[in-house]
Amino acid sequence: MTIMSNPYSSHVRTPEYSLLIPQNAHTQQAGDFLSNVGRFKIIESTLREGEQFANAYFDTPTKIKIAKALDNFGVDFIELSNPASSPQSRSDCEKICALGLKSKILTHIRCHMDDARIACSIPGLTGVDVVIGTSSFLMEHSHGKDIAYIQKAAVEVITFIKEAGLEVRFSTEDSFRSNLVDVLSIYSAVDKIGVNRVGIADTVGCANPRQVYDLVRTLRGVVSCDIECHFHDDTGCAIANAYCALEAGATHIDTSVIGIGERNGITSLGGLMARMIVADRDYVKNKYNLAALKDLEQLVADVVEINIPFNNPITGFCAFTHKAGIHAKAILNNPSTYEILSPSDFGLTRYVHFSSRLTGWNAIKSRAEQLGYEMTDEEYKQCTVKVKALADVKKMSLDDTDAVIRSFHKMVNSDSPMPIKNGNIEDSIKELENLDLNGVSNGKTNGNANGNGHAKVPPPTEQMKEFLEGEKEADTETATA
Repeated sequence: MTIMSNPYSSHVRTPEYSLLIPQNAHTQQAGDFLSNVGRFKIIESTLREGEQFANAYFDTPTKIKIAKALDNFGVDFIELSNPASSPQSRSDCEKICALGLKSKILTHIRCHMDDARIACSIPGLTGVDVVIGTSSFLMEHSHGKDIAYIQKAAVEVITFIKEAGLEVRFSTEDSFRSNLVDVLSIYSAVDKIGVNRVGIADTVGCANPRQVYDLVRTLRGVVSCDIECHFHDDTGCAIANAYCALEAGATHIDTSVIGIGERNGITSLGGLMARMIVADRDYVKNKYNLAALKDLEQLVADVVEINIPFNNPITGFCAFTHKAGIHAKAILNNPSTYEILSPSDFGLTRYVHFSSRLTGWNAIKSRAEQLGYEMTDEEYKQCTVKVKALADVKKMSLDDTDAVIRSFHKMVNSDSPMPIKNGNIEDSIKELENLDLNGVSNGKTNGNANGNGHAKVPPPTEQMKEFLEGEKEADTETATA
């Protein structure tokens, strides 16, 4: 293992604060010779799997808009719904294939000759993804076929598609609840007739990363073709499973924007990008238009009438927000202290939260400097006491904090400024009790408001006094993590 420096800052990290992870996926360790972490491909399934999301309705213009946005992002493949499912689905498939996108266009069909004939008639289609259930649950309660029938049908359909000059992938459905001997036998048979990819599907989201690694590694020793993986997120493992699959030798991962799909969806495109850019930043940055991710996710979120989750990797509104004082100070000094991802890689910016009882004086100093107010460090610390005191009695906005900073700056620069005698606590307490914060938003203040509706900072608590004492003694932040 090697010591990894901060992946996006010029600051050099000392070994005791470094992460012990491989520096670059192109310099694999000896045991990782099959890993594809640094050379994976994405099969983007928003227009197939995503269409199965409960809230999804994609008309033709919407499908075209999403397809163009996916192409702009740079996905390798765009997977479309089965053209045999309806006349409109077939028409939409034909229209998207005619767009001339850089991304290759695939369609997803049942392992049935009727579906294969329709798919192979679509002009401009790159390939066909074939699937059939192989678990005992699906063989008994879905299609009612046995393994012998499945293998025979797979060979027939794959041969037909290849003769039509198209790429073909064959996938078992519910792979992790299927008999291992059965699925390996089928994969081996289709590999011998020249299938381009075989697919593993965790259809119900039951697999964990160790199971994924074991199955993919086993399959890698059986077939010579590429391996595609499809992971549902029922148990919250979809992104981790995708990463482990690549480590074990898989080559292609199915994703959807914001992870939408059947039930609670599959591996999210953005989540996979977050995981993979940590593993190989150069590969991901050079291959994908990361700055387009937020607009792409917002487009899909608007279409299916949902909000992007607050904790969504990269694009969640809290993804690059720092609140606790000890975090804010470190982030302002070197972003790598509390960020493994750089917001600038995705066309985004970080935000330091200045308006809470957890706020540290370095954050207040940073905000004051942004506003053009210059004070001494001691004055920044005094101002921080007032922000904390107000935050103890009301939920503060950034405007509230700005009002405190303006008021304090005006006071210390007036003709008869507030007496601050070497940080004397009693002087600070007296001033704190009398400071009127004009401009602070009129919110709930537990009765601490004057006749004009302006919040008046209450007397500091004993904890506040202790905080001020501590700030006098050392240049430290609150110990809130």
